[in-house]
Amino acid sequence: MCSTPTRSRPARKGFTLVELLVVITIIATLIALLLPALQAVRGAARSMSCRNNLRQFGIAMANYESSRRAYPVSYTKIGWSAQAQLLPYLEQGNLYEEFDLGKSYKESGAMASSRVPSYICPSEDNDTVRLKNGEPIHYPINYGVNLGVWFVFDPKTKAGGEGAFRPLKKLRHRNFSDGLSATLCAAEVKAYTPYFRNAGLERSDLEDKLPKRGADIAALTSGAQAKMGRDLMKNTGHTEWVDGRVHQIGFTTALTPNTKVLVEHEGREYDVDWTNQQEGKSDETPTFAAVTARSHHRGVVNVVMMDGAVHTIDNHIDLEVWRALSTRAGREEVSGKF
Repeated sequence: MCSTPTRSRPARKGFTLVELLVVITIIATLIALLLPALQAVRGAARSMSCRNNLRQFGIAMANYESSRRAYPVSYTKIGWSAQAQLLPYLEQGNLYEEFDLGKSYKESGAMASSRVPSYICPSEDNDTVRLKNGEPIHYPINYGVNLGVWFVFDPKTKAGGEGAFRPLKKLRHRNFSDGLSATLCAAEVKAYTPYFRNAGLERSDLEDKLPKRGADIAALTSGAQAKMGRDLMKNTGHTEWVDGRVHQIGFTTALTPNTKVLVEHEGREYDVDWTNQQEGKSDETPTFAAVTARSHHRGVVNVVMMDGAVHTIDNHIDLEVWRALSTRAGREEVSGKF
């Protein structure tokens, strides 16, 4: 009797459902483990690029001074910023040639909306042109010049603040008795920062109101709420690199880096800067400002000193040390404290 031949089973190909689930789980676990490390590497690279931008800023400022025997003013008679004056020393000579610094920056047309790569931190979320009625009008900036602690400018006396830069008057090496290595040149700021402006308070009302906390500025805004309400600019601070006013191209050290100044307005909370009076908008009212250095790098802010050295400053730096770093002739001892 012949037996029926046994058919051999074909070799199994592919994975079972259980095996696929195991593989997927392993891949997901690896991604979960690697993603934070990848993000950390990317963050470190962006921070390094940011510091390099500041280093180039410091070198450009030194070259400007070497060429012209003085540093640029923060705000010219017709409003141009120090950053606009610095362009030829940042390999932006072609863009600079398009400007006429003898005319208002408002007449500069499309050039004001040009992106200057050296002025943008790679971590800036709002690296985008500012629009007005759908048309490009300005480009933001992430590196503000040092305009001192609190007082910036008095239009009646033409006196300027204690910082490395001031409106209308150029400063020279001899003005920095604290030393270039102990004086801030520029620090990070955030684009599209909300700010209150033009409270119109007198100098005597503000000289003894130097804030120490974000809440002090919040209280100051509340005290002048009737006037200041109409002058809350909800998202335009540090969006005009051509405009030499402190809330556009500068910072002050009234508050430590990344201090939150939370103010509620019309049912929404804003983290704001504050300027008593825009430079050039009044012949009587002085400019005092709490324009805080802010960064997209967690817990720190990158800065460059007047000698070109770049440092990373912790948010928790002592307030008095931070303020001392912004004065050019304050006679404070800050070596080794930051």
